[in-house]
Amino acid sequence: MEKIFSQKQNEYIRQANRRWNIKSGAVRSGKSYVDTAFIIPMRIRERAGKPGLNVILGVTQSTIERNVLEPMREKFGSSLVSEINSKNQANIFGERVYCLGAEKINQVSKIRGASFKYTYGDEVSDWNEEVFEIVKSRLDKSYSCFDGATNPKFPTHWFLKFLKSQADIYLQEYSIFDNPYLDPSFVGNLCKEYEGTIYYDRYIKGLWVRAEGAIYRKYADNPTAYSCQIVKQIDKKSDTEQFAHYSFESVTLAIDFGGNKSGHALVCQGTTFDYKDIVFIKSRRHFGDYDSNDIDKLVIDFITELKTDYDIDVDYLYWDNAETVLGNGLKRSINRRFSNIIVRPALKIKINDRIQFTNRMFGLNRIWLGQDCETLSTALSEAVWNPKVQNDERLDDGTTDIDSLDAAEYTVERDIRHFI
Repeated sequence: MEKIFSQKQNEYIRQANRRWNIKSGAVRSGKSYVDTAFIIPMRIRERAGKPGLNVILGVTQSTIERNVLEPMREKFGSSLVSEINSKNQANIFGERVYCLGAEKINQVSKIRGASFKYTYGDEVSDWNEEVFEIVKSRLDKSYSCFDGATNPKFPTHWFLKFLKSQADIYLQEYSIFDNPYLDPSFVGNLCKEYEGTIYYDRYIKGLWVRAEGAIYRKYADNPTAYSCQIVKQIDKKSDTEQFAHYSFESVTLAIDFGGNKSGHALVCQGTTFDYKDIVFIKSRRHFGDYDSNDIDKLVIDFITELKTDYDIDVDYLYWDNAETVLGNGLKRSINRRFSNIIVRPALKIKINDRIQFTNRMFGLNRIWLGQDCETLSTALSEAVWNPKVQNDERLDDGTTDIDSLDAAEYTVERDIRHFI
């Protein structure tokens, strides 16, 4: 049976008739569904044939396709909702609609000077603020209007300041519990994943809150809950969680190269079958005046110790892609010694995306640290948000071990989509 609109969504349909119509709140709360199923088609049809451009803005064109156009195409068909062409346009209900990424100012500058009759904004709080200022100046028709949806950020964010301004705004705020169509078990799991973090207040309650204190609070409050033993042979009678070489589908090693105040951090992680658990097997951090040959030896010795101590073979090695010379030299050394190891530069996705993933995995009790992960354990326990900045930033002033955190994240970042 086709989903009907929730009470909150019907309220938006009835009352969102201002110049700016915004939904802010939790993930999966139904903010975007009402837009793709009703609001966007209605607004475009209302303005059909009138002067001005229709524009859909998202963080990138790919997020527009995923979050906006694909759901519309599934409901209305490709004849009414086309794909984005080489001119950054899609045909939606017979009208030409520009689809542009709003993360960088140069994307929207392509249509600078044009008048917008209708604009839809996806993930607005992740935009470049200058892009939003352009939109404000282009909604210059008496019938121009904007619909948008966003997840909350920190309370001094530029978009929240706009929402609190005297502009002609209809604001609707959602918690995850405003969506009656979600499976209760899914909601329960999501609450569990985010419990004790800023993400609970933002993504469950839908609040604009500041990132403060310990980043990985669940771990910092109880490290022993995530402790395990790495062994050569699992003792089935043991009360301690144990993992051996045959527990892992793949084993990944990563290195974060040090600088003036930081160390060279090595972290090895094993992924259990079907991407169930992340098991950190061994971590080390080295300080000193190391040249490239010294670093190569550190890594080779680390790999050798894994084999000697735990009978574990490394499948992948990822290196900090900011240091190309060291990375390429390391790749040559490893390939000469261990031909089976695939050596690549780390992806280095956004730090806050890595943090959010790690916290979710702690919430699901799917991360374990072995007895030889002292440096990583300390790094996780001591990691804090930077209190001196307004945005969400991990403190990186030399007082905490960011190097080990980076290396640990490099081992899993390529597989985040498989774990969740």
